[in-house]
Amino acid sequence: MPDAAHVIGIKLSYNRHTAVLTDFAGNILADTALPTTQAVHSMPQLMEEIGALIDRILAESGKALADIRAVGIGMPGIVEFDTGTIAWSALLSERDQNLRAAFATRFDMPVYIDNDANMLTLAELWFGEGRQKSDFAVVTIENGVGMGLVLNNRLYRGARGMGLELGHTKVQLDGALCRCGQRGCLEAYLADYALAREAATALGPGTDTPQSSQMLLETLFQNAKAGNRAARTIFERAGRYLSVGLSNVVQLFDPELIILSGSGCNTTTFMPPKC
Repeated sequence: MPDAAHVIGIKLSYNRHTAVLTDFAGNILADTALPTTQAVHSMPQLMEEIGALIDRILAESGKALADIRAVGIGMPGIVEFDTGTIAWSALLSERDQNLRAAFATRFDMPVYIDNDANMLTLAELWFGEGRQKSDFAVVTIENGVGMGLVLNNRLYRGARGMGLELGHTKVQLDGALCRCGQRGCLEAYLADYALAREAATALGPGTDTPQSSQMLLETLFQNAKAGNRAARTIFERAGRYLSVGLSNVVQLFDPELIILSGSGCNTTTFMPPKC
C-alpha cells in the first residue's frame, strides 16, 4: 500500500536545499526549498539547515515526524556511503565529517547519505532514461561536476563508495585552481563557480559590481551569444574539456548511454560512438 510508509528525500547544494516527501510507491506528496544561509558550513550549521528543511516539509505535507520511516540525503562531494562520512565537500568547512552520526543525534530514524550524482543516477535507473539500460553514466554540470555509473544494472560506487569523481580528474597539469585545492581538475573549467570566476576578465569594467554568480553567468552567456570573443572563448574551452572528460568515460567504461544533467546544461542523452 502506498501510504504504508513515508520518506523524505533531501538534496543539499550551494544556493538552496530542496526536499520532497513521498509515499512508499514514490508518489510525491509535498516539496519545498530553503536558501542556504552561507556558502561554507560547519557540521552543526549544516544540521540546522537540514532540520529547518525537514520542519518545513512536514508542515507543508501535514505529516508528523513519527510518520516518516527514513530520510535520504544527497550532497556534493566525496561521500563514504557505508559510513555516512563526508570525506570532502565544498559545503563543509572541515574534512572527514560524519553526517550520519550528526543526524542520529537529532533524529531517531534511519538516514541514507550518498553523493548527489549517485542519487540522481539511481533515479534514472529506477524511473528515468536508464530503465531499459544495463550500463549507463550520468554526468551532472552545475555548481560542480559529478558522475554516477550503472554497470550490470547496479550503481557502481568503488571500493569505499567514493569513486567516479569525474570533476576532479585532471585535464590540465598545473591548470586552473579547483576549490578542492588541486589544479587542473575538470570542474575548474566547467562548474558554475569556474565560469563566474572568468566572467570579470571576459566582460571587463562594470562586472566588479556585486551580483550573484547566476547573474554573472547569464551576462556571460548573453555576451557570448552576441559575439563577445572573450566570453565565447570561455564556453568553447569548457566544451573542449567536457569532450575530453566524456571521451575518457567512454574509453574506460563503454556505457550504452550517457545522460547529461544539471543547471549547466539542458538535460539530454546521447549514445557514445563506437571506435
